[in-house]
Amino acid sequence: MTPQTLLLEEMTWPEVERSIAGGFTSVVVAAGAVEQHGPHLPLLVDAVRGDRLALEVARRLGRTLVAPTIRVGCSEHHMDFAGTLSLRRSTLQAICMDYTVSLARHGFRAVHFVPSHGGNFEPLAAMLDDLRDAVAPACEVRAYTDLHGFVELWKEAVAEVVPELVERVGGHADIAESSEMLCIRPELVRDDLAAPGYVADFDNQLAERIFRDGFRTVTPNGVLGDARGMSREIGERCVARAAEGVAAALRDAP
Repeated sequence: MTPQTLLLEEMTWPEVERSIAGGFTSVVVAAGAVEQHGPHLPLLVDAVRGDRLALEVARRLGRTLVAPTIRVGCSEHHMDFAGTLSLRRSTLQAICMDYTVSLARHGFRAVHFVPSHGGNFEPLAAMLDDLRDAVAPACEVRAYTDLHGFVELWKEAVAEVVPELVERVGGHADIAESSEMLCIRPELVRDDLAAPGYVADFDNQLAERIFRDGFRTVTPNGVLGDARGMSREIGERCVARAAEGVAAALRDAP
């Protein structure tokens, strides 16, 4: 029997128990952030995007529930911008460990971590073996950890809708992420304040510079890419393409 909701925190304990007994033994956990997203987007972008992405991934995986999003992540490289909150890597690992152990104790047999913030990809990859060791062999733990691959999914999505704007995908508060927010929390998008940031390909060299020296050394307004031209149509395609790509990677993960 399919539960009325896939969101774990909206269910009663008997509903969770029945869902697990009925074969819903897989769960998705998004790892978001509360951090700056340029002059036109609020701090909660990665947290609410995590909510939506986790749900869409769960639907594509099938027979999968959605645990509450970890709302604050590793955002030290954004701390030069007011309001940003950041966890230490050890804190994020402790939270992920406690999520994993709790979910495994209830009978979940697969826990899938899905980062919706760039600063969480590498820490998740580094802690994966420890998470697996804590619950093996009863439960599998997987994580999507390909940051550059995720940005490519956004590029593919934008290219399907408005090919001429693909170069505005930069990876942070850009046309892709801003368009997703138009679909998730449109009342919080200040599209009149959208402005270009650092416009270039998001590659390994750029990522290393950002994580080493801080975001503001690369882009004073906090944007990678350009949000101008954002639309709900682009946003829905970005959400769908990202969910398809992440779900496929999690299915294929060893």
